[in-house]
Amino acid sequence: MKAVRFDRYGDVDVLEVRAVDDPSPALGEVLVRVRAAAINPGEIAIRAGVFADRWPATFPSGEGSDLAGTVERLGEGTVESGFSVGDAVLGWTDARASHAELVAVPATQLTAKPDAVSWEVAGSLFVAPLAGYAAVRGVAPQPGETVVVAGAAGGVGSVAVQLARLTGATAIGLASEHNHDWLRSRDVIPVAYGEGQEERIRAAAGGGRVDAFVDAFGDGYADLAIALGVAPGRVSTVIDHPAVERLGIQWQGSSEVGSAALLAEVAGLVADGSIEIPIARTYPLEQVRSAYQELAHRHTRGKIVLLP
Repeated sequence: MKAVRFDRYGDVDVLEVRAVDDPSPALGEVLVRVRAAAINPGEIAIRAGVFADRWPATFPSGEGSDLAGTVERLGEGTVESGFSVGDAVLGWTDARASHAELVAVPATQLTAKPDAVSWEVAGSLFVAPLAGYAAVRGVAPQPGETVVVAGAAGGVGSVAVQLARLTGATAIGLASEHNHDWLRSRDVIPVAYGEGQEERIRAAAGGGRVDAFVDAFGDGYADLAIALGVAPGRVSTVIDHPAVERLGIQWQGSSEVGSAALLAEVAGLVADGSIEIPIARTYPLEQVRSAYQELAHRHTRGKIVLLP
């Protein structure tokens, strides 16, 4: 099969698509033929060695967590999983392995793909949407409250702002102006980035207080939340780890809430139209370097997805 590999930490030029041996499903695993696998900013940091002390790579390293595809083969001990060869599934791997044509995945990390969910979206539902779910759950918006999401058109933020709105709260989304029409279409109040954004947020909140804040961008937005008067316990970031200790705010990610049951719930929300997962662009596996170059600009709406 073909799979993404890299032999050392570095920029996108270390990424290669290689012919490697097909994986074989171990006890409790399912072999999935991948149809779509999203890419995520955390993978850039891992490949660059930013998290080498916390999450070191073993070379040659693969990459990728999100995946969607069809069941190719069942390993031993998966009879009770309910999956059959040919089933359409979505899920995730913890083995940095989804950017490949085949991946062996624990059956407990898969769920059925709804027919109404496209392959591109199905292959994007673990890392970013569940991080958005965790962040919103952490700040617990209530009906009638106001919650702000920074990075409201990105992979995590676009989900977080929609989930916040579903709670009955007023949702304000910080995003570039070319994303404002999309935010309005999801019943979110858009606010432009840049100088004066604190005053624009207060105006969008009708002069009232901001009750909760989700930072899906970093770059000082946790400090903005505190400046807006949000209690630290109701500020959550998915990216600004230093601010967690410095300001006493929350950090929660997909790994803290991840389960096949929750993934199925999120897939159901997509299938019935309650939330939308925007797909910014798709790339064939062979163009993995170009995909990450686009992601690094941080100006996409929604997800970038590889199609093996």
